[in-house]
Amino acid sequence: MAKLYLLIIVAGLLGSVGYGAYWYYNDTQQRIATLRENNAQLEVAVQTANASVDVLKKDVAKMGKLNNQLQQDLQKAEAYGDELRGKLSRINLVVEALKDAAVLEGKMNGATAKLWRGFMEDTGNDIGGKSPLPNWLRGETTGAGDQNSGQGGEDNSTNSSETKTTNTD
Repeated sequence: MAKLYLLIIVAGLLGSVGYGAYWYYNDTQQRIATLRENNAQLEVAVQTANASVDVLKKDVAKMGKLNNQLQQDLQKAEAYGDELRGKLSRINLVVEALKDAAVLEGKMNGATAKLWRGFMEDTGNDIGGKSPLPNWLRGETTGAGDQNSGQGGEDNSTNSSETKTTNTD
């Protein structure tokens, strides 16, 4: 009988050890599967992060080039502003207007037409270099001013009904 009890105890111990090993094996396999899934997700995240970093590097380089271009354009604009201030300091508009208002009006309309065309070219709205001018600039709404400034003609006549642009650059 003691042998029988001993055999039952040994069988119980072997069964417990076997079940423990089985449980440990299943638990380990489950953890390995979870770790594989997490690793795959991390690899995808790393690839996405690397791609984002590459895009950001390209964008930084592009922004640097654009910033340099903007800086050059700003310097040109400031130089042009200085040039205009110099011209305005040499011209007394009141005296010019009193001398011959029609000529001054033609010059102003011609200069405005030139600026308008420059704006149109800069914004990509220049149609074959012949940007149409707005009605207010052509003088169609008031009937006054340079009727030919939209055509780019130049004339120094003093007849106010026939005033044409004069290039004041």
